[in-house]
Amino acid sequence: MKQPTRKKKLGSYPHLMVVFSITLALLVVGLFGLLLIHAHKGTRLVKENLEMQVYLQRDLPEAQLLQLQQDLTRQPFVARKNKEPQVRFLSKEEGARRFIEQTGEDFQQFLGDNPLRDAYLLKLNADYADAKNLARIRQQLSQLPGVFEVEYVESLITSVNENLRTLSLVLIGFAAVLTFVVVVLINNTIKLALFSQRFLIRSMQLVGATPGFIQWPFLRRAVWQGLVSGILASLLLAALLQYAYLQLSELRLLEDNRLFAALGILLVALGMSIGFLSSWRAVRKYTGMSLDELY
Repeated sequence: MKQPTRKKKLGSYPHLMVVFSITLALLVVGLFGLLLIHAHKGTRLVKENLEMQVYLQRDLPEAQLLQLQQDLTRQPFVARKNKEPQVRFLSKEEGARRFIEQTGEDFQQFLGDNPLRDAYLLKLNADYADAKNLARIRQQLSQLPGVFEVEYVESLITSVNENLRTLSLVLIGFAAVLTFVVVVLINNTIKLALFSQRFLIRSMQLVGATPGFIQWPFLRRAVWQGLVSGILASLLLAALLQYAYLQLSELRLLEDNRLFAALGILLVALGMSIGFLSSWRAVRKYTGMSLDELY
């Protein structure tokens, strides 16, 4: 007995291949997005490990030292770790001991005195770690009562900023190119999927269906495909990231759940929007073709 043939419906093209292709494309974008996130986090860690030394006048009373420390901890340019200001007191005795350990030379024996000064070591907020802000901070701190001199390695900070700026521009350039390639790949995937529906689209036109009626099933399916693909790509990224953290625990220093969540939302939005626009353009193209062009 002959089985009845299944009638085609608008938007009923096989979608597993489309979802698979879009998921892979979004996964590539997501992997590069993870690279950007970790590079951004790494940049902040590098900048926040830069130190500024605030050398003090000699023989300051304990009360003035405490007041100066409170003034420093309240400054917005001081980095914070677990909400604790990164300000540390370094006595001249500890400074001398470190110098002797590093060089093996006891300068106090032939000088007969310790010429070093007490100091506060500040780790800087990454947002302030540039030449212009650092010069302003140095001037501001130099005017505090009890401060003798403020120092930082200016050449190192300038070099770090220049290298990080170059790296950021290169990564952003690659991200732009990669996003363009992925958009083209997803667009071509959906166009190929809709190719099998071109004669059905033509038939609907011949019976008087409006363009909106014809487009709606394709657009609805494309949005769902983009949504599912974005979610799958985000889940795969999360699994890969957790595996990477297990293999290399130091990577957790670069973890940023807020930015990763934003990346997942971006992948879902990208999949839905590209799917919608690609389907809209493809259906519009086929509805505007003559019968000879469809063949």
